[in-house]
Amino acid sequence: MPNNIAHFDIEADDIDRARRFYQQVFGWRFEAWGPPDFYMIHTGSAEEPGIHGSMSKRAEPVVGRGRVGYECTVSVDDLGAIKRAVIANGGKILLDEYEIAGVGKMIRFEDSEGNIVCAMRYVQA
Repeated sequence: MPNNIAHFDIEADDIDRARRFYQQVFGWRFEAWGPPDFYMIHTGSAEEPGIHGSMSKRAEPVVGRGRVGYECTVSVDDLGAIKRAVIANGGKILLDEYEIAGVGKMIRFEDSEGNIVCAMRYVQA
């Protein structure tokens, strides 16, 4: 399996405002899912589904140290190999093998430049 970007997450201070923005700008559809203030984003149609996305409440406001930008998730076959490669190449594991029931296991890491990235071993359907 190629290591394609499989998911992105947009954090927002004001979820309703951000949903309206992306609905109006791109026509994306939002579906409440999982914890409070968490939505799945449908970026495409049934014929062309687009990339898998979500929107979540920002843990810290931007004026604090909150993340600005999209967090991408790369689909991988072997989380262990990815973790070893991250560490060997100057990265740091921030969240180690977190399981999302029915979806898969993921890690969150910081790259050599301080960017946050996720890698996930998805459950085979």
